[in-house]
Amino acid sequence: MALARHVNPDEIVRNLKDLHMKEAGQRHVHSQGGTSHVTPYSTRYASKQEISKFIIPQKGAPADAVHQLLKDELDLDGRPNLNLASFVGTYMETQAEQLIMENISKNMSDADEYPAMMQMHSRCVSIIANLWGAQPGEKAVGSATTGSSEAIHLGGLAMKRRWQEKREKEGKDKSKPNIIMGSNAQVALEKFARYFEVEARILPVSEKSNFRLDPELVKKNIDENTIGIFVILGSTYTGHYEPVEEISKILDEHEATTGADIPIHVDAASGGFIAPFTHAKAGGPRWDFNLPRVKSINTSGHKFGLVYAGVGWIIWRDESYLPKHLIFELHYLGGTEESYTLNFSRPGAQIIAQYFNLIHLGFEGYRSIMENCLSNARLLSKSLEATNWYTCVSDIHREKRTFKFNPLDTVFSKEGETSADYNAGLPVVAFRFSDEFKKEFPHLKQETISNLLRAKQYIIPNYPLPPNEEKTEILRVVVRESMSFDLLDRLITDICTTTQNLIDGDGQDLSILNQSKDTSFEKQHSSQGRKHGRAQGQGGRHPMTDGVHRTVC
Repeated sequence: MALARHVNPDEIVRNLKDLHMKEAGQRHVHSQGGTSHVTPYSTRYASKQEISKFIIPQKGAPADAVHQLLKDELDLDGRPNLNLASFVGTYMETQAEQLIMENISKNMSDADEYPAMMQMHSRCVSIIANLWGAQPGEKAVGSATTGSSEAIHLGGLAMKRRWQEKREKEGKDKSKPNIIMGSNAQVALEKFARYFEVEARILPVSEKSNFRLDPELVKKNIDENTIGIFVILGSTYTGHYEPVEEISKILDEHEATTGADIPIHVDAASGGFIAPFTHAKAGGPRWDFNLPRVKSINTSGHKFGLVYAGVGWIIWRDESYLPKHLIFELHYLGGTEESYTLNFSRPGAQIIAQYFNLIHLGFEGYRSIMENCLSNARLLSKSLEATNWYTCVSDIHREKRTFKFNPLDTVFSKEGETSADYNAGLPVVAFRFSDEFKKEFPHLKQETISNLLRAKQYIIPNYPLPPNEEKTEILRVVVRESMSFDLLDRLITDICTTTQNLIDGDGQDLSILNQSKDTSFEKQHSSQGRKHGRAQGQGGRHPMTDGVHRTVC
């Protein structure tokens, strides 16, 4: 949630006094009451005065009028399906939406009042744990969260407390915990370290490491104070899966020589609902609870779990890895409930929707959707590279164990092929101007492509790669379930047309595209970056190169 500053309504009113609204309002005669109207547009808010923004109005207005006015204002938002920057799902089937509306008032914190909903919650935990290789003889335990950010904080906190308990038992200093992550980590991982007072050892990524956590650097940076390693199953930058099993082997070797048992938490915010279903899996090696070193995993139900925003999941391989003193017993809602969350009251409808998807789609349904997403992402990647204008940094479209562009690659799929024939990863297309393009048109800026496509309502961000590789900027498209073949065809055409128009009009001044157009009072008083002349993510109060890149959750 973005920070917002208090607004002084008197100051706003004074600033508005010379605007046309006042003059227009004086020419109209309306009832001063809030309930007298003929149509939604005939209330006082339609023409006599502006809708109240910063203080509650003295008198109300009819529900249909307020609904229409707010609906009209919200028409200024972008189209969710064309927001290709986000991993968060924007489509659910009608029956799922109906279930959500029928249960919109149910509170997950009130287990005694809603036992059926809580049983569905337990079933989801069990289903997901089994998808992630829950082991015989262990009792997996988990919970729904509001998203992966909360889940990551819970997983990290459990690792910190286990480390502290062990250090205390051994009579050793427990004041300097650290945690390892790559500089490609999503901001929630760094937030955990900062909020819970753990040193974040953010290791640089490179082209050599496929822009993901480098196992060799992990080996050099772990010590007796390392509470755990955050390993990402699906980088938000490029979609690459990090090598969980390779890092696990390094930690096994470290324990054999030092006795330090360092756990892994897998941040599978997107990959947790992709790797179990696709033919490619996680590229061959193990990544889940089949690896003893993996103690906890999180995912976002509202990403590739295909639920609307508001649900994540965290599972521990066994209840022994969740310290007892972190679990609270609650008695005041009519029964006894165990709780380990950062939030208390939260919507229960998304949990019901998650269960609906798991039962309705089944394994084959999820597999079909995820394979289709990857197939469309491959087609987009190959089409972009076929123009010779672009080079892809992501590599899910390259044949297994091939990581460099081959101009002889065919664009269209071969009959019967699956994701197993290609490098494993998220359905993410990260691309940039090719070296040949930059040599021929050195004055053309890549961010202009992002801005021109925004005029067509696509949101395709342009930002630098993580620190150490920040000189390379990429455009990124997340291919979600709702990216149909027809929409994909239109997108490819629009990217090519936009690029050609940019080449043809290279003498035009397009600097106006980089200027902020939102001059509203709300924007001026809410959190925002400073104006600058550099690419997205390079500037503002805190440039991304100073820490972990602030990608979309």
